[in-house]
Amino acid sequence: MPQDAFTLKYVAAELNKKLAGGKISKINMPERDELSFIIYTHSGSVKLEICTSAKNNRISLSDTEKPNPQVAPNFCMLLRKHLQNAQITEVAQIAFERVIAIELDCFSEFNDTHMTLYCEIMGKYSNVVLAERGNILGALKQTTLEENAKRVLFSGAKYTLPPPQGKADPTDLAALEEAFGGGTGDEKFICANVEGIAYSTAAEMCAFYGGELSARQVYEYVNSADISPCVTLSEDGEPEDFKVRTTRSNFVPYPDILSAQKAYYAAVYVKKTFDDARRRLTSAVNAAVKKAEKRLAQINEKLLECENAEDIKLKGELITANIYRLERGMASFEADDYYSERPKKIKIALDRQLSPSQNAQKYYKKYAKMKRTVTVLSGQKTEAEERLDYLQSIASHICAAECVDDLKDTEEELMADGLIKRPAERGKKRVARETPLREYVIDGLRVAAGRNNVQNDRLLKSLAPDDVWLHVNRYHSAHVGIFSGGKKVPDGVIAKAAEICAHYSDARGRDKAVVDYTLKKFVKKPSGSPPGFVTYTDYTNIIVSPNAHRECAADEN
Repeated sequence: MPQDAFTLKYVAAELNKKLAGGKISKINMPERDELSFIIYTHSGSVKLEICTSAKNNRISLSDTEKPNPQVAPNFCMLLRKHLQNAQITEVAQIAFERVIAIELDCFSEFNDTHMTLYCEIMGKYSNVVLAERGNILGALKQTTLEENAKRVLFSGAKYTLPPPQGKADPTDLAALEEAFGGGTGDEKFICANVEGIAYSTAAEMCAFYGGELSARQVYEYVNSADISPCVTLSEDGEPEDFKVRTTRSNFVPYPDILSAQKAYYAAVYVKKTFDDARRRLTSAVNAAVKKAEKRLAQINEKLLECENAEDIKLKGELITANIYRLERGMASFEADDYYSERPKKIKIALDRQLSPSQNAQKYYKKYAKMKRTVTVLSGQKTEAEERLDYLQSIASHICAAECVDDLKDTEEELMADGLIKRPAERGKKRVARETPLREYVIDGLRVAAGRNNVQNDRLLKSLAPDDVWLHVNRYHSAHVGIFSGGKKVPDGVIAKAAEICAHYSDARGRDKAVVDYTLKKFVKKPSGSPPGFVTYTDYTNIIVSPNAHRECAADEN
């Protein structure tokens, strides 16, 4: 739902019921455009979030835990100074503006006073301003006279509301009727002429009444106490928006607007956290892949230069064979190539400053150097190819990730490899929780799939010798294990496990994939090999279509 005045009207009313009489215990600023308050209320402790980002600006309750910076920003310190232990007396929307005022009684050893925290939820212009008796003490986003001649927001200035837009107040029926001129209006007309109504809210109004609206219908819709808070869902079932009421058929109902808002923004935070983490890891891996590809290209280029090593050796031998014909000072000579199937003439360049025998030795030395280069570079090429393959396997797992848990072990893997920096430890070191494997139950048998290379190794260790192990042929993929319990695994179970394996692989976009499967006792992890690398023998394969089989997931049963 857009954070328009219509939505904020209900948010403010519910916040007032929830927070009035509560005492502010903690104030944090997890991000540069977000504040959080821990408030003790008559019904328990709650967390209030005020976000001023352009995309997710809001004032809402939250249960989401977010890390805080080591050093609190200046505005956060200002709020702590004045609002620590302050009591909330009222939360109210100002007129029909996108501004919510939190009235506070503040207490200190030297002074008792009343302050107001103005929460301006206005898209990219969102802000939080602390004022005492109408005078600004500080603002999250300050402005000066030079930046904004109409409205200044800095310490000591008088707090004023944003300038009016000249639209009709939807709480005033007479003003609405004047704006409508006795006619009706569609969503564009309503959005352009009625104060505090976003386009999507106007569209919901028109859908609710089934067409263009009159002034009275807008008035009734805006001022109705009959609401049905919900989170609307997209076609694939993902949270799409939260609304005061909706005509949509695909939604999840909530008891109040604060609960719907909390659920929606919790989902937004989870998605943002996942997207940010995947973007950061992908960037690190792509940079490493590019570096590995460059290294491999350099090796191949040098090996290409050494492809004519046998020709160099031949020229040295032909100089030796024809040394009786040569004299110092010759620039070249022609010799018969007796090694070819059909004898032919070869022109051989000579160094005028060297004797014939020295010219021959020069060619022999060049040949020996090329052979040494080939020997060294062949080993380096194998290492470079293995390194590139390993990095591409990490990229594959990142691409197949579906949640933050899928990325945790990969992040640790990249830290251990030095591709990303390990964050500085703060306070007592916490023991990391081991991320669980993807678990399934197929026809009564337990099936597990690794989320990344680290989990693939862990899965392999957990399998018994006669358990079944699966991997997509010639593609990077998750390792999948079927815990057989010593019994023969039915073909149907192997087929479904293979489909899961194909889904979490580079072949998931294809119609068909070849999946190899064998007993765990035929799978070996070479000593010193990178995470996720194994060799296997005695395998059979099956052709399947990629399928996640979420209906078989253990947490769904």
